[in-house]
Amino acid sequence: MYDPNYYTFACEIVSLLFPLIHSFTMAFIQYEKLFSRKWFYAYSLMILGSLIMASGYVFFITPNKIVPGGVYGIAIIIHYLTKGLFSFAREGLPVGMVGLILNIPLTILGIRILGPRFGVKTILGFVFTSVFIDLITALWGETPLVEKDVLLSSIFGGVLIGFGLGLIFRSKATSGGSDIIAMIMAKYTRLPVGQLLIIIDSIIVLFGLIAFGDWKIPLYSWIVIFITGKVIDVVLEGISYDKTLFIISDKHQEIREKIIRDLNRGGTMFKGQGMYNYADKTILFTVVNRRELAILEDHINSIDPDAFLTVIDANEILGHGFKSLKEKVSSNY
Repeated sequence: MYDPNYYTFACEIVSLLFPLIHSFTMAFIQYEKLFSRKWFYAYSLMILGSLIMASGYVFFITPNKIVPGGVYGIAIIIHYLTKGLFSFAREGLPVGMVGLILNIPLTILGIRILGPRFGVKTILGFVFTSVFIDLITALWGETPLVEKDVLLSSIFGGVLIGFGLGLIFRSKATSGGSDIIAMIMAKYTRLPVGQLLIIIDSIIVLFGLIAFGDWKIPLYSWIVIFITGKVIDVVLEGISYDKTLFIISDKHQEIREKIIRDLNRGGTMFKGQGMYNYADKTILFTVVNRRELAILEDHINSIDPDAFLTVIDANEILGHGFKSLKEKVSSNY
């Protein structure tokens, strides 16, 4: 539990810095219509995502000294290094408070350098995340939910953080923190933001190794980073078992009939040319589910065993016969 004086200190920090946030963001923000369905949906996702993300840190990550990159990875390091240094936080500076203190100037710097890329939901997102982290910690303490099993904590911590971040991203907000640093560096180095983000998070992970002197910490931290990224993709793109097929066969008319008549699917046929002998080819492009793929592969094998197939996992299919683009866009609100 934190000393009550911490809460007074935290309130003073927020009261001093929030007007600064306001002054730098109000000129750039285009508001959604207040209390509309779109407004409620976006802010509900942002708040729920912040709560889930905070739970991942409190129950699994912070108690095990895992440093999964980002602002809160730095905050975890500072939290443990400041134990016993301050009278108002004898157990170390709270992770949420440190994350908030780091996020605010980074956001202001990002607005100054990059322009109006950060909306009010981004700011409220990291404010809520910081508040939830310290609030849950005050109620729960610093005992891991799964004791003496850091690997399991890494897995479930990564799942919760990734799920929470995915919801925040779906609300059209960003996570701030190291994302902003990566975008600023990308402006001056011309390196891809994703590559810079990996570099920044890896450096933060190595700081955890230096601070705690335990080689297992960066290994567990990279597990969390990997799982977090995969879960974010699932939340944003959904889970799909559909397959994209490119089929090259001299029996393309028979395959076309199978796709249209039996599988009740559509597709596209276009002309191509063989790279080796310049022979004219007809290429079929279609999308099927896993069951239909097995049926189609069996049929193609029976009529043309030498056919060439490329099967690709389709993360998201929008259009006739699947989820429509209009339905996808409207479901976000």
